[in-house]
Amino acid sequence: KGIYDEALSSFFRNIDTRSGGDGPDIYKGKICSLKARALLIDMEEGVVNEILQGPLRDVFDSKQLITDVSGSGNNWAVGHKLYGCQYRENIVEKLRKTAEHCDCLQCFFIIHSMGGGTGSGLGTFVLNLLEDEFPEVYRFVTSVYPSGEDDVITSPYNSVLAMKELNEHADCVLPIENESLFDIVNKIHQMINSGKLGSTVKQSSLVTCSAGSGKTVQEKPFDAMNNIVANLLLNSARFEGSLNMDLNEISMNLVPFPRLHYLVSSLTPLYTLADVNVPPRRLDQMFSDAFSRDHQLIQADPKHSLYLACALLVRGNVQVSDLRRNIERLKPSLHFVSWNQEGWKTGLCSVPPVGHSHSLLALANNTCVKPTFIELKDRFMKLYKKKAHLHHYLHVDGMEQSCFSEAISSLSDLIEEYNELDATKGGPRTDPSRLKIAV
Repeated sequence: KGIYDEALSSFFRNIDTRSGGDGPDIYKGKICSLKARALLIDMEEGVVNEILQGPLRDVFDSKQLITDVSGSGNNWAVGHKLYGCQYRENIVEKLRKTAEHCDCLQCFFIIHSMGGGTGSGLGTFVLNLLEDEFPEVYRFVTSVYPSGEDDVITSPYNSVLAMKELNEHADCVLPIENESLFDIVNKIHQMINSGKLGSTVKQSSLVTCSAGSGKTVQEKPFDAMNNIVANLLLNSARFEGSLNMDLNEISMNLVPFPRLHYLVSSLTPLYTLADVNVPPRRLDQMFSDAFSRDHQLIQADPKHSLYLACALLVRGNVQVSDLRRNIERLKPSLHFVSWNQEGWKTGLCSVPPVGHSHSLLALANNTCVKPTFIELKDRFMKLYKKKAHLHHYLHVDGMEQSCFSEAISSLSDLIEEYNELDATKGGPRTDPSRLKIAV
């Protein structure tokens, strides 16, 4: 309807452009000019320039961009140590300005890749900055992990060095794997081409194709992959609902141990994401899908691993009784940790996604993230044993070999914590031992 409301204000400001420059915000009434509450940082200017020439150019304020020319050369140390120091003041100033425009700053979303230099290095530097500058505001990190056939040879180094920072400074991490995103995009592509569902594709869809109305998916369909991640973030608490869930409650309810804050996310239906109008999934089927391997955004199988806690964020025409019924139905097949058998958090929002009657985002704190970390560790060790490419990192000021050994031991400790939890799976339910108070 072109009206600026609270749901829109969670991600956008509404600016009166008539007064020139950075005009005053308009809180109620018609949309004038939307500006994203976002800061775009990249040490290689090409990607940001593409955005500025693309259809979203008006949504991002030119004052919200920080770019350099050369990039970080796929080197965590260059991103974290070199560009971090160089751009610190600039980043802090722009962060403060963006934060000052918020009435009620709820949390920060950090979206970055783990394999490259800027994403892993400067991305985790910004995470540390946020902790220093806004210690009381939650930090939600969406990290895109590289796939096995990654074309960046140093990505295991970058990812493990970044993991140490995520372990220490993030409140919640939603790991996402390129491989899973690619599989999901292929699944959507097959659905479109098979025509079994009578699926209709919007002709000018930016998601299903990058070149006009053809139905070809590129070799690497990054637009569609990014769109899936965007949809994950859009399912957060933007709209009013009968059972509202604050973003910060996710961290409070799903993270029983501070370091075990990695949440596996699954979305259903997946096919919203490609602008495909498929017949809606039956409500109960949607809940079953959320716990199947096909709908996870990392290569994981939560059903056969141990749950510490689980959140279900439902949108659309769904009743609390539907939620309860499905939780009771699924519960017997899921393994919950002995001391948190009732570890469900639920959110109900009456506004469905466009073109669908309902959707579900499941966030699980589950030990099934462990294989992702083990594989990352193995790939790191293959390089590290031969000291391959280390010199590229060590010539950067402030970077020492101890950074590598600390990072891998931090990752090993994390894997060990998951192992200890897995060892309790299927054992007898015992009450946790209480703290003994020394008098």
